[in-house]
Amino acid sequence: MNKPIKVVYPGTFDPITLGHEDLVHRAARLFDEVIVAVAGSTNKNTVFSLEERTALAKEVFAKYSNVKVLGFDGLLMQFVQDQGAQMVIRGLRAASDFEYEFQLAGMNRKLYPKLETVFLTPSEEYMFVSSSLVREVAKLGGDVHQFVSPTVEAAIKGKLKAQ
Repeated sequence: MNKPIKVVYPGTFDPITLGHEDLVHRAARLFDEVIVAVAGSTNKNTVFSLEERTALAKEVFAKYSNVKVLGFDGLLMQFVQDQGAQMVIRGLRAASDFEYEFQLAGMNRKLYPKLETVFLTPSEEYMFVSSSLVREVAKLGGDVHQFVSPTVEAAIKGKLKAQ
């Protein structure tokens, strides 16, 4: 009897992009359960609060029966263990991502030896999309509809108007 494979996809998701959505779509086809882990404690200066980012991710991924979204604070490896997950998935857009992600995977394995890290690449059309670029384009008044879902686009516009 095989144990269902549960994976965690961590990130700040500020905002969640179509590239993130593409990776979750791929992971949802490969694994029994995907937990989108929205990081709360971060050294990044986020536009959206943890609660807002978690709510947006829940709305974006509501169509997937095997995807759940949870916010977390603290060490990722503790969260992974608490969830009973066997793997972490990470997205690689370009070679420049590899060195950092490789170091992170090594550190995570040292902290939790039973853990495996699986790297997924997004579709070519999303290789250049990052949350920080989307935030920058939006802050400068640019159109971000081709990089994020309509739900996220509306949230960005609302957030920027309020500032």
